[in-house]
Amino acid sequence: MRAEAGPPRPLSRIFTAWDLVEETLVGLLGLLALLIGVWGVLSRYFVPARSISYGEEVTVYLIVWAIMIVSSQLVRRDGHVRPDLVLRLIPPRAQRFVEAGNCILALGFSLGLAYYGWQIVETALLIDEHSSTDLQFPMWVYYLSLPTGAGLMAVRYLVRFLRFTIFYDTSMSVAGVAAHETMMEGSATGDIQTPDAF
Repeated sequence: MRAEAGPPRPLSRIFTAWDLVEETLVGLLGLLALLIGVWGVLSRYFVPARSISYGEEVTVYLIVWAIMIVSSQLVRRDGHVRPDLVLRLIPPRAQRFVEAGNCILALGFSLGLAYYGWQIVETALLIDEHSSTDLQFPMWVYYLSLPTGAGLMAVRYLVRFLRFTIFYDTSMSVAGVAAHETMMEGSATGDIQTPDAF
């Protein structure tokens, strides 16, 4: 029996901890946004004196942060939009190189997004930008979600690139993913099933 290709054991533990931190943080941000939203609706009708005027603003900030963090998880789970149909048309051996090239392009895009996102953060700090509501929230904290999420995606794409070039396993190809096969079989019969990974 062949050992499964993958990163060395200590790195695997680091990635597992990283995944746990991201997933927990996204869950907490989403829960907090939900609680603030529910409180905003309930307080508006039942206890108007306790209603907070900036609840919607804070909810948006929390959700944007959660979305930018979860974008890293989408890279890990192969959940971003990608041309699977095109990948299926090329031989499995060539898929590896196409995937590695895709990782390089996505890494460049993520790094560019992180760089320009940081420029926005610096500008907000320079002009001391705050929200126009009663909260007067410092906007650099909100804008920081962009370079943070892009930086996390860049690291994930680098890891994917290394997996496709150094730690390659044939099960990583699109043709070897059972979830992809299930979706393709379902689309032929009209009974499309979504994979568990999504």
